[in-house]
Amino acid sequence: MGPLKKIVYNCKQATFLIEKKLISKLTFREKIELRIHLYGCSVCRIFNKQSAVINQMVKQLFSDANSDQKHLDNDFKQGLQQRIEEELNKN
Repeated sequence: MGPLKKIVYNCKQATFLIEKKLISKLTFREKIELRIHLYGCSVCRIFNKQSAVINQMVKQLFSDANSDQKHLDNDFKQGLQQRIEEELNKN
């Protein structure tokens, strides 16, 4: 499989990059890889849109709750991260 096919058919990497771009900057190469993948994958394009909406909703929720100084417990966040990684590794 050539390098272009690896980019086009790697939804796991694309979803990682979609989530990464919500919290930090992507490298030039990552931006290109994601654009190529999204061009050919309608499922990841939908995920990209939904992820952005969910991220905006969560930001708004925490912005509203910030006046009460509510935060997720670090143990809860670590457990959630571990569950997400386990689910991603199943594929």
